[in-house]
Amino acid sequence: MRLLVVGINYAPDVIGVAKYTTELCEGLAARGHELQVITAPPYYPQWQIPAEYRSSWYSSEALHDVIVTRAPIYVPEQPSGSKRLLHHASYLVSSCGPLLSKMAFWRPDVVLSVAPSLLSASAAIVAARMFGARSWLHVQDLEIDAAFELGLLKNAALQSALLGFERTVIRAFDRVSTISPQMVQRLLQKGLSADRLRELRNWVDTSMIVPASRQTSFRTELGLNPTDIVALYSGAMSNKQGLELVLQAAAATHETHPEIKYLLCGNGPHKERLLQAAACLGNVHFLDLQPVERLPELLSTADIHLLPQLAQAADLVMPSKLAGMLASGRPIVAMASAGSGIASEVNGAGLIAQPGDAHELAEAVKSLAINDALRARLGDTARRRAEQNWDRVAIINTFEHELSLLSAFGRAQSDAPPVRPAAAPANSNIRTR
Repeated sequence: MRLLVVGINYAPDVIGVAKYTTELCEGLAARGHELQVITAPPYYPQWQIPAEYRSSWYSSEALHDVIVTRAPIYVPEQPSGSKRLLHHASYLVSSCGPLLSKMAFWRPDVVLSVAPSLLSASAAIVAARMFGARSWLHVQDLEIDAAFELGLLKNAALQSALLGFERTVIRAFDRVSTISPQMVQRLLQKGLSADRLRELRNWVDTSMIVPASRQTSFRTELGLNPTDIVALYSGAMSNKQGLELVLQAAAATHETHPEIKYLLCGNGPHKERLLQAAACLGNVHFLDLQPVERLPELLSTADIHLLPQLAQAADLVMPSKLAGMLASGRPIVAMASAGSGIASEVNGAGLIAQPGDAHELAEAVKSLAINDALRARLGDTARRRAEQNWDRVAIINTFEHELSLLSAFGRAQSDAPPVRPAAAPANSNIRTR
């Protein structure tokens, strides 16, 4: 099977959408399929392109048997709503050339577009139709809903236009998939037919992320005591996580529970502001984004994982970091509304605090910090859930199976003889054209 993947994020970015698109492509290439990717230079979560990838022209490289073509892109230092639109629009324009070239000369069986960005997805579906390939849209983030519900964009006329554009794009694909039951429901509400929709969640390598000793080199590097209880957030530091609430919880427990230490690991446009806000808090520590090979040890450093989330983003995204948290065998404190996708996933594997309520977050952390048995019980459930529902091999196998069915259907359609009109019966007044 020849598969052309169009998506704005790819390796060497190591978190968020890039991680899963990369692992999917490399996993399928390892199974003998031919993979090519059209993407942008790495930039996330720092929103800055590394020096070695800065270019005003195209580049190509082979990564683990996947041919990767990078199109130039505009990357704002401080991504506002309007600047994000320009960011995605620049990738739409720059990706069209290699997209049409690959379609014309390489002739893939399936074009897989990863959203974000829906703008580039519109080019992918047009190219697939032009050259007779099957089309698949994988929705990692309901970006238009999120932009308006988080207040990044506010114009009502623009919202109506973008939602109309979104409906047109998603309905044009032969297959659409997304990463949680709640996002499936959102897509059904947007008018997508159920027979074309699949749930294929993000995953974790349960053989790499395993429950391990909490006494790690990270604790030594940070000068933590063996008895300290570490509440860890690891991921992007942007405007949809609500990380200021973690600092408020740290302030609330600073004097009453000095053994609780909050560790924030990652990078992003809001990190400097968080560093300034935490300057007077001795129970808050920061780390930069860690390389993949240190991720298992980082996750084991935690006694408690933190999953803050703004209320407006509920069910618009399913944080990819959740799978690793579960696999590490540690309990989670998630800020989520009752009945949301995050609340459902964390139920029995952690505690829930209401979005926006720093007091509830602090109380949940304290409840776990003082109860070793509760942490162990919830952590055991978390690990079992990761093995049952989030295993990397099983989910990529399902992806491969569905892609193969779609590809085979496309070949069958193209190989079928043309349908001719039935002959009119003798002495009939019926005319055929």
